[in-house]
Amino acid sequence: MPADLAVIGLGHLGLPLAQAATTAGISTLGYDPDPHTAALSGADGPLSATELRRLLSAGFRTTTDPTTLGRVRTAVICAPTPLGEDHTLDLGRIADAARTLAAQLRPHTTVILESTAYPGTTEEFLRPLLEEGSGLTAGRDFHLACSPGRHDPGNRTHHYANTPKVIGGLTPACTEAAAAFYSRLTDKVVRARGPREAETAKLLETNYRHINIALMNEMAVFCHDIGVDLWDVIRCAETKPFGFQSFRPGPGVGGHAAPIDPNYLAYNGRSPGHPLRMVELAQEVNGRMPRYVIQRCATLLNHHGKSARGARVLLLGVTYKPDIADQTGSPAREIASRLRELGAHLTYHDPYVPQWNVLDRPVPRADSLYEAAAAADLTILLQAHRTYDLQGLSVKAQLLLDTRGATPAGAAHRL
Repeated sequence: MPADLAVIGLGHLGLPLAQAATTAGISTLGYDPDPHTAALSGADGPLSATELRRLLSAGFRTTTDPTTLGRVRTAVICAPTPLGEDHTLDLGRIADAARTLAAQLRPHTTVILESTAYPGTTEEFLRPLLEEGSGLTAGRDFHLACSPGRHDPGNRTHHYANTPKVIGGLTPACTEAAAAFYSRLTDKVVRARGPREAETAKLLETNYRHINIALMNEMAVFCHDIGVDLWDVIRCAETKPFGFQSFRPGPGVGGHAAPIDPNYLAYNGRSPGHPLRMVELAQEVNGRMPRYVIQRCATLLNHHGKSARGARVLLLGVTYKPDIADQTGSPAREIASRLRELGAHLTYHDPYVPQWNVLDRPVPRADSLYEAAAAADLTILLQAHRTYDLQGLSVKAQLLLDTRGATPAGAAHRL
């Protein structure tokens, strides 16, 4: 059966889009070449098991058959673009999606890119692949636009319907075609001048977050060194009704939206020659935080007459955000591996992660949280899930390091 919408890529962008579209009554098909992903069998995806069941019962269906893409009105590419070892975005999955779609593309279809990408990707990278593979011309035979994903997993206030969508089309008609689609899903669409502006808006949003977190991480180290309670500083500063937006420090920065330096346009070998120095510095600062946490751990243990070697350490919360199962980019893994290198004996607890491996070795999961905290020489709160009774944990734990500022003042050592 044909569908109105094909979502290509069933990950952290694709499934929330499919959920919003299905809820809006749009006949939606999910395509992913990976049979495991297409079967929606991942345990740590963006939707809970209950949400997936509701999605499927509402008529959403998935496939690995590319020929189904030739019978849709709108195709949205939500392929992942992870960072490579050289810290550049890997556009390989976008290329695969484009070639697959191009072979089935029909005139009058609207194609939209939601994947995180460099400015210029839609026009200079995606467009040629679609045109060469289909024999059609973007802007004339089919509509082409970019609307970067803005999904925030676990956010109970902002969801798809009340989060504005930025749209930049190759032509004004392309913009309007994409706007007509997204207006069925969200309360507000924002028209950019073109795809580059839409792509660059995403770059600005992502880098803004990382730079401000880096500032708070530097403040955390500085305030600890001079004996100032940073969390009280933040509480006071955020009362200013203008010119200040509150961010929080932490053991690192996780998530799918990695900071982007457009000086590295790996897909075409060009470089504007103007690196974003603040983005580079933010990456450096945030990348140091797991090591700083280890330093604080060793110092705390030492002050209590214990060594990191042989210490029993309990890690609480190993996901990158509270109240979700997604571990993408979580600093917990690096912290755990460094503690193991120091000779610590690790256990972990996370209500959303039933099993956890670090460097291909399993980390034992604590069954009884309070008993594990009482038995551990050091408990480290890495993610403050709502299910945690932090007051109770602070009483039970022998020694508690709170990297999220979530415990009551004086109840634990805070980052």
